Amino acid sequence: QVRLVESGGGLVQPGGSLRLSCAPSGRIFSINIMGWYRQAPGKERELVATIDSSGSTNYADSAKDRFTISRNNAENTVYLQMNNLKPEDTAVYYCSVEGYYTGTYYYTDAIWGQGTQVTVSS
Repeated sequence: QVRLVESGGGLVQPGGSLRLSCAPSGRIFSINIMGWYRQAPGKERELVATIDSSGSTNYADSAKDRFTISRNNAENTVYLQMNNLKPEDTAVYYCSVEGYYTGTYYYTDAIWGQGTQVTVSS
C-alpha cells in the first residue's frame, strides 16, 4: 500500500521561509500530478499548488510569487518552497498524488499524506 510521507513543517516568523517535502513510501514507478493543499482551523481544505509530470504548474492566487512547487521525477518527490510567509499561511499542509503507476497497475484515485503543520507567528 502506498503512503505519502511529508516533512519540513514547523514554526517560523513572518517573512521567513520553509521547504516542505513529500515522497511515497511504497513502490511507485511514475506519478501524474503531485500537489500541495492546506487546511486552516475552521476552514475547508484548499489548493496551494500542483505540478504534473511534464513540469507544468498551477498555483492558488495566495501562493503566486511567494511559493514554488517542484518535483524530482526520478525519486517521485515533490517540494514546496515557501518564502515571505505570512500568519495567514498557518495551516496543516497536505501532499497529494493523482494518478500513479506501481509497475502492475495504474491507479487514478488521489492519495493524501497525513499533513504537516506550518505555523507562522512572531
